[in-house]
Amino acid sequence: MEHFDVIIVGGGLAGLTASLHLKQYGHRVVVCEKQQYPHHKVCGEYVSAEVVPYLRKLGIFLDAANTVSIDIMQLSTVSGKSIKAKLPLGGRGISRYALDNLLYESASQRNVPFVFESVTAIQFADDLFEVRMTSGTVFSAKMVIGAFGKRSNLDKQLNRPFFWKKSRWLGIKAHYTYKDFSDNLVALHAFEGGYGGLSKTETGAVNFCYLVSYNSFGKENDVHKFNENVVARNPFLGTFLESAEPLFKEPLAIAQVSFEKKETVKEHVIMCGDTAGLIHPLCGNGMAMAIHSAKLASEQIHHYLTDPNFDRGQMEKKYTVLWKKNFGYRLWMGRQLQSLLLHRELSSIALSLATRSPFLLRNLIKQTHGKPIV
Repeated sequence: MEHFDVIIVGGGLAGLTASLHLKQYGHRVVVCEKQQYPHHKVCGEYVSAEVVPYLRKLGIFLDAANTVSIDIMQLSTVSGKSIKAKLPLGGRGISRYALDNLLYESASQRNVPFVFESVTAIQFADDLFEVRMTSGTVFSAKMVIGAFGKRSNLDKQLNRPFFWKKSRWLGIKAHYTYKDFSDNLVALHAFEGGYGGLSKTETGAVNFCYLVSYNSFGKENDVHKFNENVVARNPFLGTFLESAEPLFKEPLAIAQVSFEKKETVKEHVIMCGDTAGLIHPLCGNGMAMAIHSAKLASEQIHHYLTDPNFDRGQMEKKYTVLWKKNFGYRLWMGRQLQSLLLHRELSSIALSLATRSPFLLRNLIKQTHGKPIV
């Protein structure tokens, strides 16, 4: 049985970032990820500039990845009433295909080992974890980071309460060629039962990713029909879908997207990224939160592994407090903003108010974003 200081279960943004940070500290880590890189994921593909200084500190330079600089947000209601506002910090447009692969290659160059298999079980006993892979291989470690995404069979194995609650959300994503879209814009457009985001990626393709309720989607039960008969009723999205050329053979989809509250620590596993909590895509901040949460976890785990006076219970409590301090309010605000945008009458009133006071919209945006981190 091979032993590590930290086993990271999941190689998305949170897991990859944690591997780089912990490796900088000199800890022996391994990343368990079921898919080879690069691969696409259902994601808004806009990362807030708040994490750019921290990524530089890890040796990740987004400028070198041909990212798109974004500083304007547009919102529109179901009927097409819209407003634009300057983003307080701005962000970068980059696909998960490119960003995850960039982090993976950087970690590999620093001799972080990767195991491309699914994890079937995580067990903790006598102050030590054992992690079992599909091949039957078992690894042990003092610490485990759970970064296995929005929903996993591991949530079931760890008996996390949210797993047993049915979610009413479905995520859909595809890339398109579309010339009439500004490089510096991220647009969020509502439609009946959901809303979608448009922004450019490093290739010049426009990423269109939307969240929709099963009740709304079930009326068509087909992505192409749903786009044509429901999504396109928003005038902005109708124009986009009519003129854009799809680059994927078929859109990607993810079911059972849950915004229920989740534990940040479960059975002594430290949860990061979407595994710890999922912010509504409306806020465009999920990628930055995943990266930031990995920083918080790595710092506390390093403290625990190097300071005999800082025990596991203290470490878990400190991480939970820091996670709630940094993300708790953002998650709450995200829920409120989503409810507002999806309510036809209230969203129209709110947009009218925001039109008269752009400061109001900029302030709302600030509530779901953090300050630059290093």
